[in-house]
Amino acid sequence: MAKPLPARSEVEKRFTWNSESVFADLAGFEQAVQTILGQLPDLMEFRGRLGDSPEMLADWFEANERAHRLMAKVIVYTNLEYSCDAGNQEAAARADRARSTAARLGAAASFAIPEMLTIGLPKLREWVAASPRLAYLGHYFDRIEKLQKRIRSAEVEELLSQVSDPLATALSVHGVLANTDLKFAPAVGSDGQLHEVAQGTIASLLTSADREIRRTAFESYADQHLAMQHTMAASLAGGVKRDVFYARARGYASSLEAALEPAHIPVEVFHNVVRTFRENVGTWHRYWRIRQKILGVEVLKPYDTRAQLSPTPLQVPYDKAVEWVAAGVAPLGEEYVATLRKGATEDRWVDIYPNKGKRMGAFSSGSMDTKPFIFMSYNEDIYSVSTLAHELGHSMHSYLARGTQPYVYSNYGLFQAEVASNMNQALTRRHLLASNPDPAFQIAVIEEAMSNFYRYFFIMPSLARLELEIHERVERGVALTADSLNELMADLMVEVYGSEIDVTDRDRARIGSTWAQFHTHLYSNFYVYQYATGIAAADHLVGRIVAGDGKAVQSYIAFLKSAGSMYPLEGLRMAGVDMASPEPVESAFATLASMVDRLERLTTTEVRKA
Repeated sequence: MAKPLPARSEVEKRFTWNSESVFADLAGFEQAVQTILGQLPDLMEFRGRLGDSPEMLADWFEANERAHRLMAKVIVYTNLEYSCDAGNQEAAARADRARSTAARLGAAASFAIPEMLTIGLPKLREWVAASPRLAYLGHYFDRIEKLQKRIRSAEVEELLSQVSDPLATALSVHGVLANTDLKFAPAVGSDGQLHEVAQGTIASLLTSADREIRRTAFESYADQHLAMQHTMAASLAGGVKRDVFYARARGYASSLEAALEPAHIPVEVFHNVVRTFRENVGTWHRYWRIRQKILGVEVLKPYDTRAQLSPTPLQVPYDKAVEWVAAGVAPLGEEYVATLRKGATEDRWVDIYPNKGKRMGAFSSGSMDTKPFIFMSYNEDIYSVSTLAHELGHSMHSYLARGTQPYVYSNYGLFQAEVASNMNQALTRRHLLASNPDPAFQIAVIEEAMSNFYRYFFIMPSLARLELEIHERVERGVALTADSLNELMADLMVEVYGSEIDVTDRDRARIGSTWAQFHTHLYSNFYVYQYATGIAAADHLVGRIVAGDGKAVQSYIAFLKSAGSMYPLEGLRMAGVDMASPEPVESAFATLASMVDRLERLTTTEVRKA
């Protein structure tokens, strides 16, 4: 069998996230939790007193910030600890405790916004103008004013905070099943060698040049999810019902509206993505035909959609990947590059390699008082380079935002987040394509681009369509079952596959389980469409940045630093793109088509040489 994954305890410290920079030991974590719990009565002492004076209100904001900043450290610590080893039951217990503590903190602070509305926004604005301690809160109160019809009484807000913990159980159950209880059969290569299938290895197995590895990994991974499909469907149904509950509790007409309105994003932006995606599925059909020809297979199967096309795969050690990304993002300035490089190496932002029990995927995490950490499973291939670039985009966004904004504006929404991550990928890709003219290298980099588009302009829009349909079904009182979810998902996948990909009955069930294979995304109310808007915005902006347009770079960095101090669409307009228009998404699909053209030309040339 190929080399098995190491246990978490066997991973060298230098390859792990810098947990000791958050809490030196578990005693530090325990002390933080006790400190937060001890602050709850102090916070509740402010109830009914916020209107006494500007000074009292300023004291509230400072006390609330202290508690929430410490809570954020606890959440970051427990989330990363558990994600790196989902089989660690002590870590799971700490993560659960953190969620419960956060719910209690939210409940203790829940009276504040209703009470501020009782004070009245005109008086609050007078205080902002008169008090230096409140001067930064103008945009904060503007946001409250726009959402005031959705804000309930103090008692109802407290209840909504208290139920956040139990209503998160569905997500927890799905995650435990996927990351702990699923046991995958090994993939088998054409040479008979066994390859471990795990959350941290499945992506690399599905890009293998060996078709038998791809087929058996695809079947093993999907079949195990199908074995748990009914439990996972019940969990997802619970997650959707949670979204519908919150939407109705705040008087929204739909879960979609409830997801978009707080970020001041019109629902038309969501529908623009779906409509443009459906209008361009023909590009994917053409890509499948080219892919079949390059692979030389009689029929293309679902497990061939990400297979390696270049004759020799790029082997990219982690340190080299960091240098490639650093070179790619050089147009963003020396300070940006130096911070990124130091974070990815000596400051240990990144938990780098796969290990047993490590959950699937990658993400950036952190808070005002921690490093902007990255969780991933680096597999020394071009796709891992892309993932690293993506997550470093998120982490640099957080680094700049938290270093610039006060606490109340230090966070930003998903709509902004996916622009920063996709910008780093686009910059790195352009650098690589410009730096090495070798056709095999060019094909490998275009494969990475197509893999990125596959995820963000195929899978994510398809999941967004599923997400809209299942929320609307629950809103109508229709039950969600594994069979209905599998059928809907398979129909959406086959629409993009077209007649170019052969799907047997059994494989139809396997691709139908795609919803179950995304263990967190569908529990984040209407999150996934924002991958498409993010890649579209980055695609729109990257040309001017690469061309050395100083004003474009300055505007983009200002956007990253703005975080929550601006509405998402306003911040992106400042950066130079109007995401209320369908044009950026349409333009990004044109970029996808041009990549397919470029791949076809390169592979035709290589065939002629052969």
